[in-house]
Amino acid sequence: MPVNRPREIHQALDPGLLRVAFLNWRDTSNPEGGGSEVFVETIAEGLVARGHEVTLVCAEHTDSPSREIRRGVRIVRNGGKLDVYPRAAWALRSGSLGPLDVVVDVQNGLPFCSAVASKVPTVVLVHHVHREQWPVVYGPARSRIGWWLESKFAPYIYRRSSYVAVSHRTRDELIDLGVSAGRISVVHNGTQPPPMTHHVQSPHPHIIVLGRLVPHKRVEHVLESARVLREQHPHLRLSIVGDGWWREKLEIAAQSAGVSDITTFYGHVDESTKDRLLREAWVLGVPSLKEGWGLVIMEAAARGVPAVAYAEAGGVVESIADGRTGVIAHDFIDFTTALDRILREKEFRLSLGAAAAQRSAEFTWDSAIKSFEQVLLDAVKRS
Repeated sequence: MPVNRPREIHQALDPGLLRVAFLNWRDTSNPEGGGSEVFVETIAEGLVARGHEVTLVCAEHTDSPSREIRRGVRIVRNGGKLDVYPRAAWALRSGSLGPLDVVVDVQNGLPFCSAVASKVPTVVLVHHVHREQWPVVYGPARSRIGWWLESKFAPYIYRRSSYVAVSHRTRDELIDLGVSAGRISVVHNGTQPPPMTHHVQSPHPHIIVLGRLVPHKRVEHVLESARVLREQHPHLRLSIVGDGWWREKLEIAAQSAGVSDITTFYGHVDESTKDRLLREAWVLGVPSLKEGWGLVIMEAAARGVPAVAYAEAGGVVESIADGRTGVIAHDFIDFTTALDRILREKEFRLSLGAAAAQRSAEFTWDSAIKSFEQVLLDAVKRS
């Protein structure tokens, strides 16, 4: 599914040229790319627009060139899902990326160890802490190793580095891991204003799920909710937009729940189709185990679509104003009840949607880019 990127990032006077390298395991052209990659590349492109030189180092994927320049950002792909980490560290140590002033280590569970591979300052970008996700995706042994690397090893090697968290909830989680509060800045995701289109809301109840199809997104919860709700809402439709290696399991789950006849798996879609499906939807279901912020929540909000998510997921308690722009649920029954109320009560649904659209406009990419830039400048100044 192509990502929703800002159409314009405002040019600004150069505050002091920085040569920046972002290390991220994926980029937005990767089939497994998601909200983390949108954040990274939008910030990177914004920094280029403000006069900086930016390189993105990430993993290779099918048919991807090893080198390209996209919207001013130099992209270097090397290695796969796991060996991208040592390869990126070696690129830093060997100097093959050229002279740098600062490195942004995007920690999606595993660190790139840039603080020991490079002599320039490192800024660690964390969307959320993966404590709950490790055992869901990996077996007991691998999950214990992964969690140790994330919770013990990484805070130690980055003990002198600055951090960026995308929500205050993630900031609190980092503090719990021993990262000092004074080293953590919060930079929220921005929201891209939606295009002006003729698409309108569906005349029938319509739930949408948007994002990667992987186990920790727990799309099964929405399938089970649809099983419960279809009796009260006989014309209910469920749209699942996005793709991933868990899709076949979800299709089987839809059949097992008896909702395959009302569920459409769209896979990756273009921006126009995504916009249409979001505008048709009555509510966005976000049953994820963990989210640093929830970019899809604001994408839906910008189109007047409220969201329902779990309190335990973390950053969603900031992207959703509970009871005003959506609903924060505390268990599955709560989640399903919230979906039911939004589908059933038109005034409640419209009130949530209007407030969601208004609030989404408060989070701009220009603001996020400027805040991130200041973190980088401060890190270089202190080095």
